[in-house]
Amino acid sequence: MKHDIERHRTGSVGWLRAAVLGADDGILSTASLMLGVAAAHGSRANLIVAGVAGLVSGAMSMAAGEYVSVHSQADTEQADRVLERSELSTDSQGEHEELAAIYVSRGLEPDLAKQVADQLMAHDALGAHLRDELGITEAFIARPIQAAVASGASFSVGAVVPLFVTVIAPQTSAIAFIFVTSLLCLAGLGALSAQAGGASMTIGAMRVTFWGAFAMAVTAGVGHVFGTYA
Repeated sequence: MKHDIERHRTGSVGWLRAAVLGADDGILSTASLMLGVAAAHGSRANLIVAGVAGLVSGAMSMAAGEYVSVHSQADTEQADRVLERSELSTDSQGEHEELAAIYVSRGLEPDLAKQVADQLMAHDALGAHLRDELGITEAFIARPIQAAVASGASFSVGAVVPLFVTVIAPQTSAIAFIFVTSLLCLAGLGALSAQAGGASMTIGAMRVTFWGAFAMAVTAGVGHVFGTYA
């Protein structure tokens, strides 16, 4: 009988995290920046310039930061691969015993653990040690370029929201339009990301909305204060 392979949410956790964080930051940081300029009595042109600058610099910063961070993880994983490959070539018996001991610690009988270790190492010794000793699997392997592209692109998509609102909203109501629209988008993003991760959509939406409102309010307040005395 043919069995379908189950698809779990953890398989997409790497790119999902980068994409969600990127979109959230894109909306929040760009909206906050534009609200600060608006609260300082900036014109529509000032808001658009600030928003475009925030979009470009933010997307580049997110992509570069994600690439450097994930690449560091990839370097560590590669170093572990080299070390494990060396240990397998110089002390195969010791590596057999180490892997068997791991399975014993997880509940297998010693004889069965030895059989499992022998069979897995005969099939893919390096893969068995990377997976069961170090926790490095294909689903969680570091992918720097994928993470950087997802982060930068999602930031850009998120940042377009407050920019678009600024273009179409009346000048006198720009602050309210940016604030409300950004909060609605943040709430939707929080709910969708929570659903994708199997968590409560309501809690996810509320959490993102609260901190988003707080960040935008603080930035607008600072812009108002500095705009008054500038």
